[in-house]
Amino acid sequence: MTIDPQHSVKSLMSHTFSATDLEHHIAQLFLAAGSSAAEAQQVASNLVMANLSGHDSHGVGMAPRYIDAILEKNLIPNSQVAIRVDSGMLLGLDGQQGFGQTVGVQAMHLAFERVAQHGACIMSLAHAHHLGRIGHFAEMAVARGWVSLHFVNVMARATVAPWHGGDGRFGTNPCCIGIPIGLGDHAQAPFVLDFATSRVAQGKMRVAHNEGKQVPDGTLIDEHGKPTQDPGVVVVPQSNGAFGALMPFGEHKGFGLAVACELLGGALSGGGTWHRQADGTRAVYNGMLSIVIDPKALGTQMSFAQETLAFIDWLRQSPATEGTAGVQLAGEPERAARQARQKNGIVVDDATWQEIKQAATQVGVTL
Repeated sequence: MTIDPQHSVKSLMSHTFSATDLEHHIAQLFLAAGSSAAEAQQVASNLVMANLSGHDSHGVGMAPRYIDAILEKNLIPNSQVAIRVDSGMLLGLDGQQGFGQTVGVQAMHLAFERVAQHGACIMSLAHAHHLGRIGHFAEMAVARGWVSLHFVNVMARATVAPWHGGDGRFGTNPCCIGIPIGLGDHAQAPFVLDFATSRVAQGKMRVAHNEGKQVPDGTLIDEHGKPTQDPGVVVVPQSNGAFGALMPFGEHKGFGLAVACELLGGALSGGGTWHRQADGTRAVYNGMLSIVIDPKALGTQMSFAQETLAFIDWLRQSPATEGTAGVQLAGEPERAARQARQKNGIVVDDATWQEIKQAATQVGVTL
């Protein structure tokens, strides 16, 4: 990305925090907004982990929106996941408008109980507030040696245009797949593929806008359906009151996967799909379809472990292309970012920090 010289210098200022200090600040917001101490800490920890992982789009910059949603009574602190259907390997769950960071974890633990009993679980979760970084749930599964797949839709202002479309019609609809590599003493770091089906995540546009950066060609269209490099077109209303839109990744292929996530995460879960004009509320609801599989139950645990190791080794033998460090697998950038940011701190741009301080003021807290 390149810096927009017309953007104010103030927006380029930043603040650096340790993960512990940042968690403390963010937990204060949610505690004041009505969360229990445990919930406030869990949500804050999840957001900070996203920052540590290099995904500032899903980090503490989301906290002001969460506070707005609570004040609108569209995000309900201390909600628990409800079981609507339980037929062994099949779970139908409802997040009851609770924090995605808490009801999502509750949902995964319920799924894990079924995997332990049956070897696999198909779990749907409807009406969860923003689930955050979906890779967090895949990491929970691979830590147990299990495979997980997640299809998610986004119920909020439509920010992504269909392929060959000229305005936003659906959300960034993430897809995530977690796969353990190896087994026991021969285990390696897992493969965790977690991506928005838009070319980039909506939250990254908020970060770029706050930092005064432009984005690469082909990422966005403006409110008139024309290409633009200005991330502000999907962050703030434009001259005609409308917004621009993100483009799907991979042209028709990414668009197709986005539609699948909408129909599986939204329609199949019972959470619904997006097919209306935005109402201006700040809530972000997610529906998620998750599939968790224990390779041991399939009778392929040993061969699966051996083949994952063999294939990853084969990939790494590919010679690096000029100007690169060679083959990099999903999950590696996040692990590298965590190591660096734990050591050097988490940088929060000034515009985002001011938004967080304003959110704190809304709930009577001074940071």
